[in-house]
Amino acid sequence: MVATSAKGSNAAAQSLANLGERLRRERKRQKVTAIAASEAAGLSRVTLHRIERGETSVAIGAWVAVADALGLAFDLVDTKSKPKLAAVPNPIRLADYPQLKKLGWQLRKDAEVTPAEALELYERNWRHVDVEALTAAESTLIDALSTQLGGGRLLV
Repeated sequence: MVATSAKGSNAAAQSLANLGERLRRERKRQKVTAIAASEAAGLSRVTLHRIERGETSVAIGAWVAVADALGLAFDLVDTKSKPKLAAVPNPIRLADYPQLKKLGWQLRKDAEVTPAEALELYERNWRHVDVEALTAAESTLIDALSTQLGGGRLLV
């Protein structure tokens, strides 16, 4: 029997789509094949594919199994009690954020990136970030990116 999609808000569906994309990016970053990840999670490759697409009908246990197989963990975040973060600029100018500019060294001096690209640059190259040299504005940007696009944490 095929499960039907759970009724929910568009925001919830978008959150699952973002989470599925993050799981897929992390799997690929670790150079783990879909078959290997699905076997490690005890799921079929099709179920893994459905999770990475953010389908709402997949059981939460399957999502947790995939995250666990990739060395990640889920956590609930109370979004109502946290202070509202500043809006993430779109596009993001590399020149405004020294560490991000350093991570995007191969791009033009006046380059702009999307918030998703900025988050990916930080996550992929975090080992090159000089945390002591982060400006307040850049720290705020990283917090906003990780909260709004990254589920509340950087994958580093």
